[in-house]
Formats: sequence, C-alpha cells, structure tokens
Amino acid sequence: MTNSSPMQDIGRCSPRFDALDKTLGREQFASDFYTEDMLWAGVCRAGIAHGRIRSVNTARAEVVKGVHCVLTRKDVPGSNRQGFVYWDMPVLCGTKVRHAGDALALVVAENRQVLARALSLIEVDITPLPVIDSMDVALENHASQVHDLETGNVLKSATITKGNPAEAMAQCDVILEETFFSPVQEHAYIETENGVARFDKDGILHLTVSTQAPFRDRFEIARALGLDHNKIHVINPYLGGAFGGKDGATVQCLLALAAIHVKGRTIKMWWDRRESMLAGYKRHAARMHYKLGAQKDGTLVALECELDYDTGAYAHLGVEIMALGLEHAGGPYRIANMESRGRCIYTNNPIAGAFRGFGVAQVCFAFEGMMDRLAIKLAMDPLVLRMKNALIRGDRNCAGVTMTHSTGMEECLMRLSEHGLWKTRKKWIADALPFKRRSVGISAVFNGMGYGRGLADYAIAKVKLSPSGLIRVYNGVSDMGQGNASTFVQIAGEILCQRQDTMELVQPDTDRTHPSGSATAGRTTYTYGKALIKACEALRDKLFNRAALMLLVDDGAGFAMIPGGVRHLPSGRDLSLADLAAMMMPDDRICMAEYLMPTTPEMPKGGETFKLGFPHLIYPFAAHLARVEVDELTGEIIVHDYLAFTDGGRVLNPQVFEQQVQGAVAQGLGYALFEEVKTREALLETKDFSTYILPTSMDLPDIESHAVETIEHSGPFGMKGIGEVGMNAPLPAVASAMAHAGLPMNHAPFTPERVLGVLDQEKKDIPCN
Repeated sequence: MTNSSPMQDIGRCSPRFDALDKTLGREQFASDFYTEDMLWAGVCRAGIAHGRIRSVNTARAEVVKGVHCVLTRKDVPGSNRQGFVYWDMPVLCGTKVRHAGDALALVVAENRQVLARALSLIEVDITPLPVIDSMDVALENHASQVHDLETGNVLKSATITKGNPAEAMAQCDVILEETFFSPVQEHAYIETENGVARFDKDGILHLTVSTQAPFRDRFEIARALGLDHNKIHVINPYLGGAFGGKDGATVQCLLALAAIHVKGRTIKMWWDRRESMLAGYKRHAARMHYKLGAQKDGTLVALECELDYDTGAYAHLGVEIMALGLEHAGGPYRIANMESRGRCIYTNNPIAGAFRGFGVAQVCFAFEGMMDRLAIKLAMDPLVLRMKNALIRGDRNCAGVTMTHSTGMEECLMRLSEHGLWKTRKKWIADALPFKRRSVGISAVFNGMGYGRGLADYAIAKVKLSPSGLIRVYNGVSDMGQGNASTFVQIAGEILCQRQDTMELVQPDTDRTHPSGSATAGRTTYTYGKALIKACEALRDKLFNRAALMLLVDDGAGFAMIPGGVRHLPSGRDLSLADLAAMMMPDDRICMAEYLMPTTPEMPKGGETFKLGFPHLIYPFAAHLARVEVDELTGEIIVHDYLAFTDGGRVLNPQVFEQQVQGAVAQGLGYALFEEVKTREALLETKDFSTYILPTSMDLPDIESHAVETIEHSGPFGMKGIGEVGMNAPLPAVASAMAHAGLPMNHAPFTPERVLGVLDQEKKDIPCN
C-alpha cells in the first residue's frame, strides 16, 4: 500500500491519469508507431471537383524502384463503398469524381521519397462536368447531379411540426424575419489522419489508427473491402484531437486495401496538413431563414424556419446533422408552435461531416440572433427575455419532447445575471474610447446528448484485478484529448477506493476491450461511466465475498475497500488486493457490465422520417457572456472578457470540466471571428494554416467558467456530457454583442471586412438632413 499518489475520488480536482506520460512524451499516439520493415502508402487525388474518369494510367509509377504496388478501382474487392449511414463514398473512384479530394489510386512504396515520386507519375484523364459549388447552384432546375438521385441534389428533406405555427403567427404582436449564414469550419486537430496496418500470416488484419470509432471501423472496412469483420483487429491509442473529424473512415479503408495487397509488411499512411485540409471532413455550411412571432410582453408564440446544410460531395452524417439542427432550431425555449424545414444538399464542395456541436452550433447562431432582434424590437432586456422563455422541467422543448430530466437553463441565466460582468456592463460600455464601440452579448444554448432514438447507445465495461493487485480498467471508447479515460480511472478509484498508482488503463482495442460506441455526441463518459460503475460495484462485492472466505467470516457484509486492499470492519483485519488476487482464478478476477442510454418515447410530428439520431431525451445547457469591443476604423473585434455557465449535471473532475469548457469556447470564438474554409468553384483556397486563420492565445480573453450542478439522476454520479454544448454559445454571444452595438451580423465569421461592411451600411442608413 502507498500514499504516493492521489486518491481517485469523484469531485476531486485531480490531475489527469495520463498527464505525466503525455508531458514526458511516453504516451504513444497512432502517429508514433513505426517499425523497421515499414512501408508507406499514399493516394493520388483527383484535383478537380467534378468529372468523368476516362483513365488512370499507373504504368510509369509501377516501374519506379521501391514501389510495391499501385492500386486502382479494379483492385478493390467488396462494395468499394464507405459511409456510416449512406454508403455513397468510394474507397477509390472508378468512373466519376465528385470532389477534388477524391482518391483515384493508392501507392505503396519503400519510403516517402519513392512514394512522392510514384504519385507524381500517375496520369489521370478526367472529362470535367459542371461544378456544383453552392447550394443555390445545386438546387437549380436541370443542375448537374452529384449523385444520381430522383430528388436531384437534395439528399434528404424533412419537416418537423409542433402545434399550428401558421395560425399562431397570425395572432402575434411582433413578427421578425431574418436569414443567417454560417461557414465551413475545419477541425484543425494537431494530429492529422494517420495509422498503420499489417495483414499477418494468420489472416488477421491489424490496424492502429487515430479514430473515434474503432469497433465501427471494422464493419466499415469489412463492408467496403469484402472482408470478415471478425478478422479485423483495431487498436486505438490516444488521439491528438478529433472533434468529430475522425468519426468515420479517413485512412482506414485505404490502409486495409494496401495491407491485403502487400501481406506481411507494416504499412503507414499519414496525411500531411494540406491533404488533411483537402480530404478531411468539415463542419457543414448552413443557410437559415427564420420567422419568429411573439407577444408584446416577449412571450414566444411561433417559429417557422428553413435550414439548408451543404453536405459536400458525400452524405457522411449530413442527414443526422440536419436532424439535430431541426430538433434544436427553436433554442432552449418554450415555443408552442413551430415548423422547421430542412434540406441536406449535395455539392462538389469539401465533404462535410461530424463536428463538435453536430448541426446545433449553426442554428444557435440563428435562433439567438432572433432573440436579440426581438429584444431590441420590444426594448426589452435580452437576459430578461431569455429567462422569461427558458425551458424548465415539464416543458416541451421546441421539438415537442417533454423535459423530464435535469434542465438547468433557467439557473444558468440566473447565475449569469448575478455576475459582475453583467451587472457592470453599462459602465464598461460607456468607458469606450473614441472610434471604439463596446457591447455585451449573451447567449443561451443546449445540445441533445447521446445518439438519440434509433441507434442503441450502449457501452460494455470491463474491470480486472491484476495478479499483483492493481485495478485495471479496460476502456472501449476513444479519448481524443477530452479526458474521459482519466475520468474512467477516477470512477473506478472512487468505487474501489484506490490511489492513482494502483490503477491501470487499457485504451480501446477490439481484441481486449468491448464495444462501447464512438467517442461522440457528448455521450462517452455518461454511457461508459454507467457501465463501469456497475462493473466496479460487482468487482467490489466479489472481493468482499472472497475476503470472507479467506478470513473465515460468515459473508461479505462488514467489509470496506481501502487503498490497496479490503478491511473487515468488525475485526479490523486487512487483506491486500495482491493476496486476494493470488487466491482467485484469472477469470474470477474480471467483472463486466453494460449500460444502455434511455431514449424518449415521444416522437415529434415529422420526426419518423429519420432512421436514427432523433430526437434526444437528455440535454446539457449553457449561458455565455462576451464583452466585445469593435474598432470602427479597422473593423477588428476584440473579445475582452468571456464568461460561461454550464449545466452538465454533477462535475466529476473540475479540472477536466473547465478544460472542456475553455477548449469549446476557444474553438467557438474561432468560429465566430476567424475560421472559414474558402473555396472557389469547389476547390480549396484555404489549404493550410497560413491561410486558414485560427485563434491563438493572443486572440483569446481569459475565460471564466462556472458549473451549474444540476443532478442528472440517470447519469454516473449525476453527470451529463458537456463535449458539445460549449461550442454552441460563443458565436451567438459575440453576435448578440454586435447586435446590441447596432451592428447586426448575419454572416459568420465576423471578419473585419464584414464588420466594415455593416458599418458602411449603417452610415448609408443615416437620413440626410
């Protein structure tokens, strides 16, 4: 037994379990894996946005010394179709190019120099087709089709209805209409897409990949390449970031294809930043038209909105992202009548997919923008307006789901109203220097947690007492940096009363851990944590019973866990975990348990059209504040202070909680102020970090974060997931400040050029005397 490391208690602000190893560089990411016999794989990409493939000539590349193989569509076994819900993305294109990043040929070579030489020698003949570079072009009559659908370029359209919005709108005192635009955003994780693969003599395909869904990867690879998923083994180390961009195939199928053609050799693929920008997934650009009706006292009555999401060349999770947009279109407010119509539209733009906020970050900009415009129209305090309409338990949310679980929206806003940054806002605004315009904006947001209906949101946890008496947690869900793996150790330590140095953690490995879903949707700690609690309690009870056998007492009652062992409280006798392990058979030292997240039995009218992911039952909430200063001469926006109140249920580790919130705010401020993937005729103009502008520490204010600890009774120790909700609030909070400064912004990000445009418009609108 030792006192050298912290006790893993719930609620303690303890360092991450993996912090020291990561700091010292001992922790290995997928990109750190190298072997002596390793080969390199790389892809020849289309380079044009839309066209018919006439030929892919690989003859010159094949004869380069050091090239092991050059593969094209004809070398792909199986369906050649990748995708999670819609399998519309080829591993290697054979007939048509739909996106400049499409893969046409795969090369395996001795080293990166030979690989680059071979890739440069591949000759491609493509007949260009009309480029669909915007949603407007995609929706034109007789537009060229990205895919051959009866619905043209509309992948999916749907309408969600609650009450009678048309009739209710006619009864409103105030009606406002506005259209908002949100940009394409790049995930910009540090570790770009990569992995290694090897096809062994025993017929097993082994991959070590930077992925958010190792178990689902097996099925996606198997389907695309015609393999047996039971013969695919995926190891998933820590990720150097993902944010949704590694939820789905990136390098997986390409690596697997290379491995089955060059058996017995380890093959590595690692996209550089430019390739990651070109071929990686992005946040959907959205166009959102809103019509909001209210009474003159500020009571929200009716909402009608139309949401268009640009999914790019392939579906990926576009339909599910649009579904969450529809579900959250009315914000965290009581609105008796709502109709939200959505379209997910194919273009030849970069592929859009999952991104923190998953379709909700876009609509938060729009519905909060409408709230600010309504407050200005009614001359109401914007915070009072939000509190007046905020959801409380028992309300139906905008999609019609009854709020039966923890609902902390009202408390988040109340806590914000009591804070000094809000109370002193008028003086701060009045102190602005000449040519500076100051304002304070707020936002209120929520985000459905978990997969939603239609897809079992489950986890299977395994915990083991090692022969030496250590507690080993087998983690089946990825940790992309958010810290869930450390929290799992903390949960096990709490129940089993163990210090950090007596704990071990196994990262996801399809041979050692059990399927527990993907690291997405703010569900990771909630779902796996619930399963882990059950597994740890089972192990604790088992240890008590085995200790009773060793100490010759009647049963396991009267025992307690202590660091490194168990204690029989009536007699004061201790047994170490090592002694207990020595008398237990290996399979007796293992406990497993599973958990399935609850779903709502309510289905909004129109929601039946979605196969999965709609609607949700449990929601985290947040209220944010931004103090913003605008330079009227340059258009520059500076966020001086930032404040966040977050209802994520009970906080298990305050340090991890705060890191999550601060990271989300930083990413959200980038979304508000700088970040925009630009294209021209569907070709990238922002190809790397010299042209894609990310906020640095010099651009960010100090971020003050507070937890509003409602208790989510279904959650592990009362927690909810906060991975998504923090991302949704910064853009509308900054927009709110701009609106109340007399500079309503409808088009994000708020670059100096766009701010100056609104300032110029303001001058034109001043009547001449």
